[in-house]
Amino acid sequence: MKRYVEHVMGMPVSLASRRPADAVWGAVMDELRWVDEVFSTYKSQSFVSRLARGEIAVAECPGEVAEVLELGVVAEQVSDGAFSIRRPGLDPSGVVKGWAVERAARHLAGFEFCLSAGGDMVCHSDDEPWRIGIENPHDPSRLVATVPVRSGAVATSGSAHRGAHVIDARTGRAPSGVASVTVVGPSLTWADIDATAALALDQRAAQWLRDRGRVGLVVWADGSAEVVEPAPRSLVSSV
Repeated sequence: MKRYVEHVMGMPVSLASRRPADAVWGAVMDELRWVDEVFSTYKSQSFVSRLARGEIAVAECPGEVAEVLELGVVAEQVSDGAFSIRRPGLDPSGVVKGWAVERAARHLAGFEFCLSAGGDMVCHSDDEPWRIGIENPHDPSRLVATVPVRSGAVATSGSAHRGAHVIDARTGRAPSGVASVTVVGPSLTWADIDATAALALDQRAAQWLRDRGRVGLVVWADGSAEVVEPAPRSLVSSV
């Protein structure tokens, strides 16, 4: 097993590979550094920062900016407005992380790997699945569950490390009934979006994920945990 760790986009990024991946690790990090230069809301001259100030138009940005903004539009629609990258101001961070890591993982084609950024991860194995621990939001030194993943993604959104950074865009209020939401699925882009949207939806988190046909785990504020499995097919979203 070979492990790699660097810091980018304001968070640790790590790679576990079942064979050395030195030749592609640089490309993974270059991809994420480029995303940071384009999308960071902390860098005054990033395209997103300049776009938010009205200095440039979307057409003057790299094409990936329009792609991310469209993902944000869809996320707002499917979450009934609870998840928004435009309220109170332009901030696509809730979309960018999962999307960026999923893109960067393309450089790892042919490897058995687990690529993680800030706790969200995309994995592939030809044989034994990766065992992904889900942190207990009430005690981050402990796990609340372990999930086997052969090829797919796991994303968790909660307040354990970053405080109340997710709000319901319609009300401006942080969730009070749910402590964390984990989503497991084929796409890290959508696992990340859905975990964040469900957290913003607070008490509706588990049912909303169920109606969308997602698989995951909701840890409530009282410490109880609820496994989420898809609702009947007639209710499942196609997004």
